[in-house]
Amino acid sequence: MKTMLVFSAVYTLAVLFVSAMAEPKSKNCNEVRAAYSSKGFNVNDVPNKGVQGAPLKVCPQGFSCCTVEMEEKLSQQSHTDLKAPVSQLSTNLQSTFKQRHSHFDQFFRELLDNAEQSLNSMFVRTYGMMYVQNAELFKNFFQALKRYYLSGSAAVNLDSMLSDFWADLLERMFRLVNVQYEFSDAYMECVIRHTEQLQPFGDVPRKLRLQLTRAFVAARTFTRGLALMPEVVNKVSTVSASPSCVRAAMKMLYCPYCSGQVALKPCQNYCLNVMRGCLANQADLDTEWNNFLDAMLGLADRLEGPFNFESVMDPIDVKISDAIMNMQENSMQVSQKVFQGCGQPKPSKAFRSRRSVKETGFTGRFRPYSPDARPTTAAGTSLDRLTTDVKKKLKHAKKFWSTLPDTVCAGERIAPGDECWNGTARSRYESVVIGNGLANQVSNPDVDVDITKPDIVIRSQIAALKEMTSWLKAAHSGNDISIDNDEDSSGGEESGSGCDSPSCETDPDIYFSTPPNPVKPKVNQVVDRSPSTDGARMSQGSMALALCGLALALLAPHLR
Repeated sequence: MKTMLVFSAVYTLAVLFVSAMAEPKSKNCNEVRAAYSSKGFNVNDVPNKGVQGAPLKVCPQGFSCCTVEMEEKLSQQSHTDLKAPVSQLSTNLQSTFKQRHSHFDQFFRELLDNAEQSLNSMFVRTYGMMYVQNAELFKNFFQALKRYYLSGSAAVNLDSMLSDFWADLLERMFRLVNVQYEFSDAYMECVIRHTEQLQPFGDVPRKLRLQLTRAFVAARTFTRGLALMPEVVNKVSTVSASPSCVRAAMKMLYCPYCSGQVALKPCQNYCLNVMRGCLANQADLDTEWNNFLDAMLGLADRLEGPFNFESVMDPIDVKISDAIMNMQENSMQVSQKVFQGCGQPKPSKAFRSRRSVKETGFTGRFRPYSPDARPTTAAGTSLDRLTTDVKKKLKHAKKFWSTLPDTVCAGERIAPGDECWNGTARSRYESVVIGNGLANQVSNPDVDVDITKPDIVIRSQIAALKEMTSWLKAAHSGNDISIDNDEDSSGGEESGSGCDSPSCETDPDIYFSTPPNPVKPKVNQVVDRSPSTDGARMSQGSMALALCGLALALLAPHLR
């Protein structure tokens, strides 16, 4: 009897103790109410006290401060919370490369404008009215370069354009240095056909073609690569989370609320498995993304070296002037070869000795620019500075997609150690962390992923990266294999110089050695140095010779 009384007393105390412990727990929903309302929900949705066995669909159905209605609202919130860190990281990446694209594009455009203005200013001062009367040839030259930069080979065949430029320049100069003759169109066609043999401009056209082709292909392709990056990131960031992902995110982020443990955060490995399941398709982008970035870095090295756009465009006026000087110095020999190959032209009936040096406004003197006055930069920067900066950003962007789960599951978003939410309680997370990518999700313990259905949007972006990578690799060798412009796809031909990697740095015919601030030499007036035994030329009389010399001086003063 005494034993029964003792047992009864102990049992009563135990019941009272359990009740006392359960009482505070049932009142723990006050914290949940505050946290729930801070998310913008109606606080009246939360019960005053926790309930046992609520018919929840995601969270454990034991003691809970959640109702079914609350669980649905928190599921929607978990979708938003899941996207927030990924969206922030993606937005930062987009912003970084939108800015770099803008900087490079503005720099290349301004460099083209500066080069055109520099040539115009130099040639007006050097050649006077002779240049002004033929300025449209050079204006069209720069307009074609700008169209090629904007739209590529779909708009301009660079080889053909350059060939036409030199042919047009040869025709104009040939007529001017032989003003005492009349030339029919058929005769000039004969002259142009023999341009390769004559080489009236020396080796400048060939070298300039190689330089311009490689520099423009590299600059344009690199800029397009920078433009593609924000586009890819933007399209990938629009991919919606699957229902199973939202369910897993709800369980990870808000089931602690339902158990009254508002401050409890998920275990890191638990978070990793959830995020790797949710971002499985994005992780599959990583391989082609890294290949693309490697190709961008390789082309950036080219822009710093032999394909330097700035070193080609900045002194282009000097290079074209060198070509004109070559024609001037060899005009007698060129003319003789033409007369031998195409026949003796007819004397000009309209030729009159009306001009004088005074009338032309040409003084025979040219003051070169000060190196400080020469526009060596554009957009307030230089290509070296732009390239150095963007290479750091490109390297930092590598493995962006595969490391997204690790980036998200860090810092304040997770709880270290064992005092964390493992999906069911405050305890250690025991499951193994699975790998990245869609194929690995077959064994994901926390997210149901259908590995047989890859995301179409992400697969299309993988294809876009592969295509751009092939263009970048071709540009690295000096070739343009892109056949569409920035807006519309259209037919075109592969163009370029076919440069292999080693030769681009070592072949002296590929790369002019141009001083940083080329100084324009003094211009000396040129006189006729033709031999007195040239009967064909002397037959026109001394006045014709004098005027021929004047034409030479007007068109292309001797630069020394």
